[in-house]
Amino acid sequence: MHKYITSPIQPFTHTYFKLIVTSATLDAEKFSAYFFNSPIFTIPGKTFPVEILHSKEPESDYVEACLITVLNIHLNEHPGDILVFLTGQEEINTACEILHERMKKLESMNPPPLIILPIYSSLPSEMQSVIFEPAPPGCRKCILATNIAEASLTIDGIFFVIDPGFCKIKKFDSKRDMDSLVVAPISKANAKQRAGRAGRTGPGKCYRLYTEEAYKNEMAETSIPEIQRINLASIVLLLKALGVNDFLHFDFMDSPSIETLIQSLEHLYYLGALDDNGHLTSLGKKMSNFPTEPNLSKMLLTSINYNCADDVVTIVSMLSVQNIFYRPQNKVLLADKKKNKFIMPQGDLITYLNIYNKWKDNSFSNYWCHENFIQSKALKRAQDVRKQLLSIFEKYNYQIKKDTSKNDATKYVNICKSICSGYFNHVCKRDTQQGYTTLLTNQQVFIHPSSSLFNKNPLFVVYHELVLTNKEYIRDCTIIQPQWLIQLAPNLFVVADEKKISKIKLREKIEPLHNYYEEPNAWRLSRRKG
Repeated sequence: MHKYITSPIQPFTHTYFKLIVTSATLDAEKFSAYFFNSPIFTIPGKTFPVEILHSKEPESDYVEACLITVLNIHLNEHPGDILVFLTGQEEINTACEILHERMKKLESMNPPPLIILPIYSSLPSEMQSVIFEPAPPGCRKCILATNIAEASLTIDGIFFVIDPGFCKIKKFDSKRDMDSLVVAPISKANAKQRAGRAGRTGPGKCYRLYTEEAYKNEMAETSIPEIQRINLASIVLLLKALGVNDFLHFDFMDSPSIETLIQSLEHLYYLGALDDNGHLTSLGKKMSNFPTEPNLSKMLLTSINYNCADDVVTIVSMLSVQNIFYRPQNKVLLADKKKNKFIMPQGDLITYLNIYNKWKDNSFSNYWCHENFIQSKALKRAQDVRKQLLSIFEKYNYQIKKDTSKNDATKYVNICKSICSGYFNHVCKRDTQQGYTTLLTNQQVFIHPSSSLFNKNPLFVVYHELVLTNKEYIRDCTIIQPQWLIQLAPNLFVVADEKKISKIKLREKIEPLHNYYEEPNAWRLSRRKG
């Protein structure tokens, strides 16, 4: 695709701008059609033939089928490493344990050694690198991986791939304002990519643990586009900042649902990013300057008023990375003991701040991270994000004042108020029976076992993330005071009982969402009355 752009150095000359979109799995025809029938270049890699073997019948337990296939290959096939695709860390760790046990039971048969290696994103980098080392003579590697091994990395020596046909994806439920981690079938494009892993260094085999009929008739050609299964608040804020208001007729390559767009607009309204007519406010313009989700952008901007921006920037940076702690299975108790040293009574986000500051006090030491079962790679990513956020503060002349007061209680109250200002729509109250109830959607949720507030049972908390796994879990929780909600979100909350400050309630919603389908540019957001 060619577009003319104006050079900032020579304002009256034009130059060609070329955009190249590359991917191993995208639908090239669809992208070409969207970008004005732009040319498609197919660049084949050096691959060897891969024999595809399908199951004759559907597998009722794909993990067990994977393990049986691994042992059949190891005991009966020619040399070559094995790559098994599973859906997540817990599944991989369980499979590794079972394989170790079964290999011990086979010792009387004197089988060749099988080196069993897990690979997933939260694994420390030094343990991830082991998968690239060649197996010693007479040994075979068996790598159990998430779809990180599908395209993100290439492992030499793989001759056998076991594909059960599933992966774990995140889906956003706009009605419940919740992300769900669900195990879902892969697409044909994913299946082809997985099979190709067996043909990088020589002819290989791919064992598909699903029928050929399922592959041909049941699998989608490509995966569901991310825009159709995620929270769209960040995208809507960006489009608003670019002057786009008519989302109904906007030329999305894959159109998201109207319900999700409306929920995102209402979400931005309550954050103060949009006015009653759905137009971007001055606060919304400032929020759009940050490459973060809107809740975090609101947190950052509010922290300026509370003189705690430096600390909140650190918290937002830590929230941008995953898997800060590492719990090796053979050292779970020690890892938990080390983690408990950093826990702060205010909750997880203040705990993250404490961890980063302790790392800083120890000269950003990798050894300190290793001793405390903390992922140095994650902290370094957070450090990079922190530098980026500070550069945005400097670019727009947002003042960062460090809290120089010696009163820690006041400092942490200000930080928690800043957190509450961004996540008041994620507020929960302790239920009289068990767990918590969300104030906005009135659904029962539970504090995640990994949270520092697990079993502490504070009265009110706000959370960063609500995820459905086997339960509706809230993660990254912070204790708040209910009167802050009235102060920070008066368009949502009012006092329910003047005599009890813990008694708050939602304002009554009196104007429903309307007109968006007929007049998207004139659409007004809902109002609430006291």
